[in-house]
Amino acid sequence: MRNNSVDRTSEWFVPKFGPAKFRSFAGLLFLPYTGMVLSFSVIGSVLATPLHWDRIIAIVIIFFFGLGIGAHALDALGSKEIKPWGAVFTPSQLRLLAITSLIVAYAIAIFYTIRYVPFLWSMALCEGFFVFAYNLEWFHGRFHTDAWFAFSWGALPVLSGYIMQTNSISVAALALAASMAFFSLIEIKASRPYRALKRRSNALDEDEKALMIRFEIILQSVSTGVILLGAGLLVWRMTN
Repeated sequence: MRNNSVDRTSEWFVPKFGPAKFRSFAGLLFLPYTGMVLSFSVIGSVLATPLHWDRIIAIVIIFFFGLGIGAHALDALGSKEIKPWGAVFTPSQLRLLAITSLIVAYAIAIFYTIRYVPFLWSMALCEGFFVFAYNLEWFHGRFHTDAWFAFSWGALPVLSGYIMQTNSISVAALALAASMAFFSLIEIKASRPYRALKRRSNALDEDEKALMIRFEIILQSVSTGVILLGAGLLVWRMTN
């Protein structure tokens, strides 16, 4: 991992209050994007009838620890890009975060797989592969692409939510998973040029500043829209 750092604590998803380590930890979690993935798992879950509420809570916790903490800690460790969070957290701290959070996520997944939903193993193995292959850029970064990002953190969470409820798959779940993958694709396609512009924000001309703001609005809108969609569907199922 590079020692170079670029301050990303000024970005829109990082709190403007608190000590530096707290703000960097919130940045490490990429909360709006983590919120999208949690919402994808909820959206897949609410397709099912009947609905097991404990399994919704379980799948949300699994993805929060597995993706929100674990995958992002590995990303800070393994990415060839400059990662500012690494200047605040040591490699040992990031490894501890990743290992601990993945143990929690897989402990819950294993419990439900053994007791209720053996088909969940398919998702656990797939997501486990991408946690390392995508974030540590294994295989010369072959899986660190926008398409694989959309598949692993867009489509698979939807399918995981549905499988967690039903121990099965359906055409509707596959169609919805593909739909959410496209939302993830929009997010990553806007995020990459946004980050590149943000890194040199002090040297941008007016047109580049306007473009950076446009990308930021896209990211805010997509993440907020997906989270509200998940929350709205959840409330709808609670009241019907």
